[in-house]
Formats: sequence, structure tokens, C-alpha cells
Amino acid sequence: MSNYAPLCTYGAALFGAPHCPEPFGEQAYPHPEDCGSFFLCTNGTLTLEHCENGLLFDGHGNIHHHCNYNWAVNCGERRADYTPISSPGCEYQFGIYADRDSCSTSYIKCIYGEPHEEACTPGLVWNDKTHSCVWPDELIPYCNPEEIVGFKCPTKIPKHSAAAKFWPFPRFPVPGDCGRLITCVENHPRLITCGDGKLFDSVSLSCMDPDEYPQCAK
Repeated sequence: MSNYAPLCTYGAALFGAPHCPEPFGEQAYPHPEDCGSFFLCTNGTLTLEHCENGLLFDGHGNIHHHCNYNWAVNCGERRADYTPISSPGCEYQFGIYADRDSCSTSYIKCIYGEPHEEACTPGLVWNDKTHSCVWPDELIPYCNPEEIVGFKCPTKIPKHSAAAKFWPFPRFPVPGDCGRLITCVENHPRLITCGDGKLFDSVSLSCMDPDEYPQCAK
């Protein structure tokens, strides 16, 4: 339930708020002047809402209560308050940050000023500039892809081997892991997940449906 009282018709016009177009459901609209505020229609009732510290409104993100991280929002001419309310481990009350300066397979997600450690998808590392998990070879020299993936790409591959069929991105099975494979990109290993419930076949080096009886690497 909203913490803000419904806006009367006069108040809505005064703030430049839209009239609720639908009698049911929830719709959010930007405030014309304040990037940290927005109008919310809930089953036809209009309220003025505010984003938490570290968040702004763009109508697209939904990190928390229709708001997005402030670095991801283009406010245009709307004013925005970037003043942080910090707590141990969190610059803003809501945000995502590196958990250490160098290559890391996890990151910190702050929720109401409390830091929570989140893991990247296996084989990926945190890039604080893009606020996302990326291939470790994208962060050389800060990252060593071989250490992250646990595999060293061979310098030579037999021409008639299954791996050579996928050249220039040869593939290799992951021992004991039926859901993933390793591919080499410019001689750097990348760990890839098959996804969609598929399993990696160590013979054809392809992701297959389970009913095709793929052979898992031992």
C-alpha cells in the first residue's frame, strides 16, 4: 500500500499529473520536474510516489517500486538528487558495487542500505564500469581467464577433431558438468551454459535435448 495520500483532481492538475486511464491495475508515470518522483495509478487511484536513495524513475526499470538505478536513468530536463545516504558497504541505500578492486566472480547489491553478496553466472566476472558481469577476457590484465574458467586453451588443435569443426571458436567439454562447455575466443577460455534445459554432448560438442541422450564428459 502506498504511503502517500491520493491526489484530488485539483492537486493532480496542479502537479501536472495524468488522470488514471484504467480503473484496474497499476500504471506509473514520470513527474514532469522531479526525476526522483512519479505518479502511480493503482486501481484508478492516483498517488505521488518517491524513489528510494540511489534510484530514479524512467518508466522502464523496476529495481524497486518502479524505480531504476540512478546511473541507468536519463532524466533529461528533470531535476535529480544524487546525494548519497551511505552505510557500511553501501554508497547509496540502493545500488550495485564491486566487492573488491580486482577481478571478482561476485558483487555487492545494496537493499535499504544493507550489502548482500551476489554471484555472477559461473565463468563471468564483475565489471564495475558497466555494472554487469562479463567474460574475464574483457578485463585483461586485471583478470586471468584461465584461472577463472580453470582451463587453458591449446595452441594446436587436430584438423579432424570435433573441436576443430567450430574453429575459430573451438569447443571443449567440462569434465563432470553436463550443462556447460568451454569455447576459446582469441585463445582465451569462456565458460558457456547450454540453457533451455539442454545438456552438452562430449562427442558432438553440441548442446542437445535430454531425450537425444547426450554423453556427459567424465
